[in-house]
Amino acid sequence: MRAAVLHKTGQDTLDVRDDVVAVGFGPGKVRVRLRAASLCHSDLSAMSGVLPHPAPFVPGHEGAGDVVEVGEGVTDVAVGDRVVLCWMAPCGRCTHCERGRGHLCVASLRRLGAPGFRFGAESGFVEASGFYGTGTFAEEVVVDRDAVVPVPADLPYEPAALIGCGVTTGIGAAVHTARVEPGASVAVIGAGGVGVSAVQGARVCGAGRIAVVDPVASRRERALAFGATEALAPEELKAAAKALPGGGFDYVFEAVGRSATVRAGYDAARRGGAVVVIGAGAQDDLAKFSMGELFFNEKRLLPSLYGGAPVPRTVALVVELWRAGRIDLAGMITHRVGLADVNEALAQMRGGEALRTIVTLD
Repeated sequence: MRAAVLHKTGQDTLDVRDDVVAVGFGPGKVRVRLRAASLCHSDLSAMSGVLPHPAPFVPGHEGAGDVVEVGEGVTDVAVGDRVVLCWMAPCGRCTHCERGRGHLCVASLRRLGAPGFRFGAESGFVEASGFYGTGTFAEEVVVDRDAVVPVPADLPYEPAALIGCGVTTGIGAAVHTARVEPGASVAVIGAGGVGVSAVQGARVCGAGRIAVVDPVASRRERALAFGATEALAPEELKAAAKALPGGGFDYVFEAVGRSATVRAGYDAARRGGAVVVIGAGAQDDLAKFSMGELFFNEKRLLPSLYGGAPVPRTVALVVELWRAGRIDLAGMITHRVGLADVNEALAQMRGGEALRTIVTLD
């Protein structure tokens, strides 16, 4: 089959090959024929090493397709089911899972780098993993049962692919983590796919004012179509916050993943407000706060991982919101490429041109 492989961390381009095989099928496993994948900025972060992942690997973690085979012991999904992939599959047995916080389960991380593919039969097989146990830049994957979430058959593959990470992360952060109240003032720093999803989540919650902040004018203007009420350049955020009652926003969502924007978000929140951190950043990028300001301002720092709730629960919420016409998934897709042109999609993401690029796998 065809798949895109990153041979070495730090490389800018992927090797699209026709000699890749999905491996590891057996008890508790599911084989999925992927139909659409979406490019997320986290894929770029893994390729560059910001998000650690052993190479070689097949990037991609937002994907949708059909179950074509189930292993022994798998009884709750069947051949023909439409599914999206979950890049942090919960084990169902740990303390987090037992407490209903399966999105915090790290069991899948212990398998990071485990073989999911092999390629290069002519010169001797080389094993490769799938990004965080998935690897959606491939026509087929073999994953743990818990790494797939069934979705309705009437949900098209392309919008379904978006739900695998970015949309779930952004909407869940507003609904589950922040629990934005009707009429609240909200700022979203970063107008990429996750930021736009946070905008939509805040709108669904009934926020009265939603300011989107991004250095790229076209990106912040585009966010207005998804529910933002105003678009600000980064240098305009401070003045906009001070002009609000209470001297800041009720909620600030940081969807970039950098300490500087977390700090800017903290400064833009009112006393007693909340800064919701949803951007995936580097382990050595440290945000700095004084003990005095943390105590005196009582601003809440709320990290939100993968939507802040069990992934199947948030996926179900997103599907119902889509079905009711309350969120726009199709409008988030700005570009489409075939798998052979996946490097074009990487360039679109790096340049800020794309909100979400769909990689078609038919």
